[in-house]
Parts: sequence; structure tokens; C-alpha cells
Amino acid sequence: MPDIKALTAIAADRLAAVADADKAVAMAAYMKTDMAFYGVQKAGRTPVMREIGRDFPPATNEEYREAVRALWALPHREEKYLALGYARKFGDYVTGRNLDLYRRLITEGAWWDLVDETAVHLVGHVLRGRRDRTSSTIRSWNEDPDLWLRRTSIICQVGHKEDTDRHLLFAMCTPRLEEKDFFIRKAIGWALRDYAKTDPAAVRGYVTAHRAAMSGLSYREATKHL
Repeated sequence: MPDIKALTAIAADRLAAVADADKAVAMAAYMKTDMAFYGVQKAGRTPVMREIGRDFPPATNEEYREAVRALWALPHREEKYLALGYARKFGDYVTGRNLDLYRRLITEGAWWDLVDETAVHLVGHVLRGRRDRTSSTIRSWNEDPDLWLRRTSIICQVGHKEDTDRHLLFAMCTPRLEEKDFFIRKAIGWALRDYAKTDPAAVRGYVTAHRAAMSGLSYREATKHL
């Protein structure tokens, strides 16, 4: 079983050792958050992720969940990035059993950097593997009061290419077309633009049929490469 105290201590110690106060200020400003940063960019986090993944692998689903929760609970943004990296690394545990955990990461993360990683690489992985069991959850999130769950329902098939369920994709976009929030409008454009690489005719048909309801942002993003 992973030693959770050791896991979190090593994660924090390694990040603190390469902290950069100037970068921390800039990163927080870029993310528009008051959350603390170490000022460690991706290249500096990669060796830390490699170490904790090697030295603290989970042996059970509950150990996986406990490790993700423990890293997520640490106070710095980079530690939350490590939590998501850890969650992705152990793909055998990225299953429907952990959708509730990923839902928590989305609602607590509540900003695009944390939400999009979870939506595309965790929730999307679950959906891709078991659409029959997961689609109903995604549909329920599309109607959820939480903005970030709605965004997740739209973008969770990004990267699925030929495996995309286009009927689900369009069904997640249509009820949200008239929303005014930037992150929803951007999500619609991103998801459609991504799928247009695989099936441009389907996306062209969709945006033509729904042009009147689409925001300019969603339309421009969706048709960028058509």
C-alpha cells in the first residue's frame, strides 16, 4: 500500500526544492487565481511525477483513490496537477468506479486547467471504454447547475476521433448553444472543431443547421478548419 504521508511529503518537498517565486506570481496571474503556486512549470514537474508514480503505485482501486485525494488536498496548484497526473498514469483504475472522484475534481477544480485535464483524459477515457454505462452520466452532467460539469459533458470526447459518438456530441452541444458563458461557448467550438478533423461533413451540417442559435465564438471555433 502506498505510504500516503510519504507520497505527499515527497511531492511537496520535490516541488519546493525547485520553486521559483517570480514564476509563481506569473503563473497565478495567468490562471487568475489566488491559489498558491510553487512556480514549477511542466518540465520541472515531470521528474516529480515520474518519481511518485514509480515509488508509490496503487495496488487497489481504493489505494488509487486515496493517493489522488491526498495529492489533491495539498495547497499548491502544482500538487493538484500531480494529482491529475497520478490519476492518469494508472490507467487500469480510470474506470466508471471512479467517476464520482473525477466529478469531485471537476467541481472543486472549477477552472479550465484542472477541469479540462480531468474531462478529456479521465472522464473521456472512461466514456470511450464503456459508452453504454457512462453516457447517461454525461447526459446528466449536461443539465447540471455546475458550469464545469456542463463543460465536461461537451468536451469529454475531444481526441476520440473515429470512436466519437457524434449523436452524443451534438446532443451535448445543442441544449447549451444559447448559453452566454465564455467557457461553454468555447467548449462547443473546441469539441466541434476537434471532431471536424474526423468528419467535416457532419460538423458542417450541424453548424449550418444550428447557425442561428450558435454564438459567434462557438461558430468561429467550430469552423476554423472547415
